Amino acid sequence: MLATNQAKIAGLLLLVILLATSMWMSIIYGYTDTSWKVAIEALINNNGSNQHIVIETVRLPRALIGAAVGASLAMAGALMQALTKNPLASPGIFGINAGAGFFIVLFVTFFQVSSLHMFTWLAFAGAALAAIIVFVISSVGKEGMTPLKLTLAGTAVAALFASLTQGLLVANEKALEEVLFWLAGSVSGRKLEMLVAVLPYFLIAWTGSLLLARKVNILMMGDDVAKGLGQRTNVVKFGVALLVILLAGSSVAVAGPIGFIGIIVPHIARALVGVDHRWVLPYCAFIGGILLIAADIGARYVLMPQEVPVGIMTAFIGVPFFIYIARRGILAK
Repeated sequence: MLATNQAKIAGLLLLVILLATSMWMSIIYGYTDTSWKVAIEALINNNGSNQHIVIETVRLPRALIGAAVGASLAMAGALMQALTKNPLASPGIFGINAGAGFFIVLFVTFFQVSSLHMFTWLAFAGAALAAIIVFVISSVGKEGMTPLKLTLAGTAVAALFASLTQGLLVANEKALEEVLFWLAGSVSGRKLEMLVAVLPYFLIAWTGSLLLARKVNILMMGDDVAKGLGQRTNVVKFGVALLVILLAGSSVAVAGPIGFIGIIVPHIARALVGVDHRWVLPYCAFIGGILLIAADIGARYVLMPQEVPVGIMTAFIGVPFFIYIARRGILAK
């Protein structure tokens, strides 16, 4: 663990360099052969060649989307684990992935929607609705929202939406063909406009997460201690829940449901800097972006010239690591 603030700042700067490097590699490497020189020329003076068009319209948006989505999923996972006090929590526990998928399949089935741009807004709406339902259900009762109630409500809502989605897909094979790649999670084929559409939500959520970091630290001490220190715990919990909706909902809207980033990365960050969320959240952002971009680069080469959805690659990366940290007993509490 990095003990001093100077070491943590140095580690953060190193992660910034690694993220920039991974994004640059994402722009260069893939099925279309390019080089560092070609990439620079494409970004500075595009001449309309095939290589330049691929870099500007495909590779650059892909790198930016990968960095934004990876960062957001990791931060959402850290906040979820703090809110629920569950080391296995991830955005999926809010039913966000299931709600987004259900809305996509519903509109493809009954309204023949096929535009990726429309998928973005439908997924965001479904993710937000699922999370709101979970929050309302878990807030009912004298105790208000508790980690156990939140976890149970999220699991139930996720199962409900997943079942409805499966039912629609079974009844409509055309819908299955159109949304299967999206449901697997991918940053391939996404245009920069899709990121721009949800960028305000990302920016609000990133800023809000950092501003709430100190309050999240207090909340993790327990409700009684937090209330004794004058914290309005329900307000903080609502704020954290809203940030998770914005972070994970926007991510799913752009890239589809991508697993394991939100579970694994917070544990890596806490192993490096401890449990202080003023450090955990920035570390999560950069590590999440690096991990997702690395997985996306790998996805281009596994079955070249075909590509594997990045959601499958993150599962290959995440499952062994998850088993490792579980066996080593270093899951954060």
